[in-house]
Amino acid sequence: MKHILVCLHGWGGSKESFTELRVALRGEPIEILTPDLPGFGTEPEPMKPWTVDDYADWVEEWVRTKIPHLRSSESFGGQAKQKKQIPIYLLGHSHGGRIALKLAYRQSLQIPNPNPQSQTLITHLYLCAAAGIRHPRHIKRIIGLTLSKTGKIFLALPGLSLLAPLGKKLLYKLVRVHDYEQAIPVMRQTLIKVSAENLRPLLKDIHIATDIFWGKDDTMTPFTDALIMKREIRGSQLHTYEGIRHAVHRDRAAEIATVIRSRILPS
Repeated sequence: MKHILVCLHGWGGSKESFTELRVALRGEPIEILTPDLPGFGTEPEPMKPWTVDDYADWVEEWVRTKIPHLRSSESFGGQAKQKKQIPIYLLGHSHGGRIALKLAYRQSLQIPNPNPQSQTLITHLYLCAAAGIRHPRHIKRIIGLTLSKTGKIFLALPGLSLLAPLGKKLLYKLVRVHDYEQAIPVMRQTLIKVSAENLRPLLKDIHIATDIFWGKDDTMTPFTDALIMKREIRGSQLHTYEGIRHAVHRDRAAEIATVIRSRILPS
């Protein structure tokens, strides 16, 4: 039986984000599942703005439908009556890491999903430049999103409409909200919702073996976040990489694969 590794991509990414990791783990008895999260890749956007919990619910249901053996689950944790229990190894990058943290927290506290048939059983957590810790810079971001709306009104005034394209680009660059600019309305509101949630208080309650991978030159999720997660997730291991920015899951796929291999397939 193959081991199951579920990989969740970051905001604006897709299942293709894990191409390098697939290559690095080729030939191993590990089945890698990489869903396109709702609103990205080939997966349609949600009907309404989503929260981190909404994404976590969706991932649990997606995993259940992909692994038929989990359909027989009747409760959460190791207490389920199952024909066969299959361990799930969960990896998340950036926004996917935020979702992975929420799923790990739910399992650690045995918080039930509204649909008990869709609970996941995570035996190991891998975080690659995971989002989820809120900083003062998020206030700047929210202000920027607000300004982007009022700015449109201002630039729509007579005589200023010709400046609108340039004005928008300067504004988005100033507050670093390019992903907001490119998103459709429902995803813009989703981005605000997920960015507003601070998952740091959850870290101390995560009791799942965890490996953390981070580039020291990451400017999207700062390296200080890695230190916080290492300190507050009990027993976690931190792997750092000099000269690497936010795409640690791609730029250091071979090294990450070595760690995953050692955890899943111990010698």
